[in-house]
Amino acid sequence: MASNEPALDTPISPDSLYGDAPDQSEMWEEWDPTAESIRPVRGRHRVAKQRGGLARSSTVLGVGVIAAVGAGGMATAQTKPPVSISLPDSLTKNLPDLGSLPGVGELVSHDAPSTPKTEAARADQKIAASPLTMTGLSTAEAEQGATDAGEALRARILQQAEQQKAGAVAEAKAAAQKAAAEKAAAEAKAKQDAAAAKAAAKKAEEERLAKLAASFSLPVGSYTITSTFGEAGSMWASGHHTGLDFAAPTGTPIKAVHSGTVKSAGWAGAYGYRTVITLDDGSELWFCHQSSIAVSAGQKVATGDVIGRVGATGNVTGPHLHLEVHTPDGTGIDPMTWLQSKGLNP
Repeated sequence: MASNEPALDTPISPDSLYGDAPDQSEMWEEWDPTAESIRPVRGRHRVAKQRGGLARSSTVLGVGVIAAVGAGGMATAQTKPPVSISLPDSLTKNLPDLGSLPGVGELVSHDAPSTPKTEAARADQKIAASPLTMTGLSTAEAEQGATDAGEALRARILQQAEQQKAGAVAEAKAAAQKAAAEKAAAEAKAKQDAAAAKAAAKKAEEERLAKLAASFSLPVGSYTITSTFGEAGSMWASGHHTGLDFAAPTGTPIKAVHSGTVKSAGWAGAYGYRTVITLDDGSELWFCHQSSIAVSAGQKVATGDVIGRVGATGNVTGPHLHLEVHTPDGTGIDPMTWLQSKGLNP
């Protein structure tokens, strides 16, 4: 199939480019090295005389210049209109059809704008011209009427920065919410654990007191508390009450509060008839104002054993049991508190 493009080996006359030029035979000649210039080498070497070297170089140079200008036009077409380049007929008559080169045909102008000869060439020309006015713009930006690639890029950068900032804020908020939830969960667990520990301690104490209550007993079954430990009054020689009074009818049985040994049993002046029981830990219990005594010194008693009966002997105003509690060193303490520590509530 015949081609309209000229053969690359067809030289372009230097006269048409640069005017009168020296004869090529004077510029280019066959290289015939001699023994005086280089060492002898094996074989036969000959450099063929170049044909139309200047013409071919000029052709390549012209195409390179056009391509470079086309590339520069694409880089600056956003802000500057395309520049037409006119070349002499003597140079362009031997060049290929530039309209078939995408992005170049629009930049080259002869005496009149060239029109591509084929539909494919015209389509290539249209496609090549389009990027020159839309360089750096996306399809969406072009549809919105954007024309400045720099401003479009700046807008995209700002948008990405805002998105990143929003993402960082959302991430920080989520982290804060997670930390707050974890803190609340930890506090709730701590409270739950504390409540569980408190409940366990209370249960253990109740079990302890229940066990003690099984081995301790109130001294009388039916009574009324009339005087408590530490009350002030002239009726007591010390100026205050030293025990806990259980008012009950005369003859009401008096029981041993805990197992122990009878230290003494008999008359004790203002205390009337009194029984003293020493417990295993060295503490002493005094049962005073009895109408009668049912045990003797040295006797072992167990919890709940009857040791005497309620009376009104000694310094009294009516029948009752006066109970005192003394520590091993002899110090008197509040009988109410002591009984409660043993699981009993008078």
